[in-house]
Amino acid sequence: MTSSIELPNAYGYVILSNVVLPFITNIAMGGTVMAARKEFKVAYPNLYATPGFHKQADEFNRVQRGHQSMIESLTNYTAAALFAGLQHPITTAICGVFYCLGNVLYLKGYADTSLDVKTARYKRGGAFKPLAQIMVTGIAVKFSGKLIGWW
Repeated sequence: MTSSIELPNAYGYVILSNVVLPFITNIAMGGTVMAARKEFKVAYPNLYATPGFHKQADEFNRVQRGHQSMIESLTNYTAAALFAGLQHPITTAICGVFYCLGNVLYLKGYADTSLDVKTARYKRGGAFKPLAQIMVTGIAVKFSGKLIGWW
């Protein structure tokens, strides 16, 4: 059995906001980590600073953790978005922008040492990230159910 998929006219927006924009966002966030490496004197190959060895380990680790969070979620998010965009391209494209914005704000909040580490990542707007993830996953589930005839 073969199937063909016709891409919606607006699918290019899905690619721009869910493939290209996250790539750019990831590089920009990596630049933040590189600046923190220099500022807090955490050399390669250390992924994280070692408390007791690096004087400002927590400060650096919060920046690194903020970026690492995007890396951990990016592949699942992108896969779901590419399928979700087949049914709802504009909504999915908007979610891509909010996913990237949420990741940047997540990093900014997490890196802010004036905030409690338990809630810092969401205090500056990082909640946009999981909201976009949930929305895109829901659309992908809806699309999957349509393909297999559940609805």
